[in-house]
Amino acid sequence: MTTSTTNLDIHPRLDVPRLRTLLAPRDPLWAPTELRDLTSSVVEELRPTLIETVRFSSPRRWWTRLALTAEIELWLLSWLPGQGTAPHDHGGASGAFTVLLGALAETYRYPSGPIRNQLHTTGASLGFGQGRAHQVQNLSATRAASVHAYSPPLVPTREYASLRDVPDDIPALPIPRSVR
Repeated sequence: MTTSTTNLDIHPRLDVPRLRTLLAPRDPLWAPTELRDLTSSVVEELRPTLIETVRFSSPRRWWTRLALTAEIELWLLSWLPGQGTAPHDHGGASGAFTVLLGALAETYRYPSGPIRNQLHTTGASLGFGQGRAHQVQNLSATRAASVHAYSPPLVPTREYASLRDVPDDIPALPIPRSVR
């Protein structure tokens, strides 16, 4: 369960003043750089608690929501060797992630752009705009974990058979009423 205050749900293990400060309301939509800075700060400042919280499971990946506000959602995800996502976009939401431990391989594409690959190791952070589609995988022989943030929150992802199938224009999905 989460602890709830006005427009703020926080995982009970992380309900500390510093996280509340990091999640303080801003503009209705956070920019990719703000989301990147958030995930980086959470990993840097709350690492011991995140390490205590993370779980690893097979065959499905494990995840837990760390926080939800009217502007953003924050998640902790784990990745055993070989685990990954299908190619997907975030429905028009901007996002970011920071690698808590291990390494994650990302294959990504912006509409009409080339397919690219990038390896993200422990401590690496990136923010991305609403048009990015990607696939994230743990291709290493060790476990990995990462913290992710999205704005607006609660926007469903769209999956693709391949990143080649990403349309030239990724339209935003409707924002759920619960965050308006």
